[in-house]
Amino acid sequence: MDNLTHSLVGLTAAKAGLERLSPGATALCILAANSPDCDVAIAVAGDRWTFLQHHRGITHAIVGIIVLSLVLPLIFYGVDRLWARFRNDTPKVKLRGLMIASLIATATHPLLDWTNNYGVRWFLPWSGKWSYGDLVFIVDPYLWLILGGASFLLSAKTITGKVIWAVVAAVITFLILFSPRSGDISNPRFLVWLWIAGIVILVVLFVIGAGRKFGNNIAFAAFALVLVYWGMLGYVHSRAVAQGHAIASRLVTPRGETVSRLAAMPTLADPLHWDCVFETDRATYRFRIFLLGDMSPSSRVVRYEKPSGELAEVMQSVSQQRPAQVFLGFARFPVAKLADPNCTTQTLVQLADLRYTEPGRSRGSFAVDLPVDCPASNEGGR
Repeated sequence: MDNLTHSLVGLTAAKAGLERLSPGATALCILAANSPDCDVAIAVAGDRWTFLQHHRGITHAIVGIIVLSLVLPLIFYGVDRLWARFRNDTPKVKLRGLMIASLIATATHPLLDWTNNYGVRWFLPWSGKWSYGDLVFIVDPYLWLILGGASFLLSAKTITGKVIWAVVAAVITFLILFSPRSGDISNPRFLVWLWIAGIVILVVLFVIGAGRKFGNNIAFAAFALVLVYWGMLGYVHSRAVAQGHAIASRLVTPRGETVSRLAAMPTLADPLHWDCVFETDRATYRFRIFLLGDMSPSSRVVRYEKPSGELAEVMQSVSQQRPAQVFLGFARFPVAKLADPNCTTQTLVQLADLRYTEPGRSRGSFAVDLPVDCPASNEGGR
């Protein structure tokens, strides 16, 4: 998930009661909820393939979460003691309370990341197997509204706090209304009206003093609502998988193919549209479905044959290159094609993870173009 969501989870957890465990617990909860993403620092020392290999790696695994949840409180505790000694004062933080808050807040990070289709590797360094929840899009404005609303009601107590929350709400509202990604939403009007209605309701609740009246019950209610939301998405996801399987079978049966595995993945802010990617013994497919529509894809069907012949030879040659090894270790539905199958000297083999993009369409680390010599058969035929 995005770091705004992780931060809101940490702040909401603090307001639910973790902030009472020790001075400084609120700041620690926000930092701990984001701490597994410290693996982005690897990008400074390496290239994008180093980042792809290690992002959502050991810091998102169970062993990494345990270590991080211990390290951050120790840093807080040490800094507090040094500051107290410098000011000739008494240390204020409580290590045991910080440890508890840190463990809970840190553990929320991989759980949230698991819910989307990027996945996590729970059992590193012993197993590099990816696990995917496929429930929530990697950016979810509904989670912003639920968690941000609870945090706002419980933390906007000073003029500075009110100004900060007003700026945050204005920026997010602007992004929802005018972001280029809003074009990816099948029904943007629904999101816009729901968002505006949510903001209005939160302002009314703030004016009538809901934060003072209900206290940390608001935080618990927010987490309960998130769980209900996930439960609904889980049910809808099961429907998407079933419908996706039915459509996939209808697509491949005339070709004599059999569906071997299929994933239904969420789309941005739209629980009724899902992207389905599936694999057969001969090809990999992608299409979008609309759960309230008929039993047919709601978008064009993308199909890529599995490498064979010349392409298989080329794949064998590039598989020893580091970018290809890292990419294929990450990709869930890898596909490939030659940029120019009729080349004379050199061309590109284009790899992509079909859950995100197609070969030849550059999209960060989700696709890669590697130079290769043309297959010998083409060279000999010229």
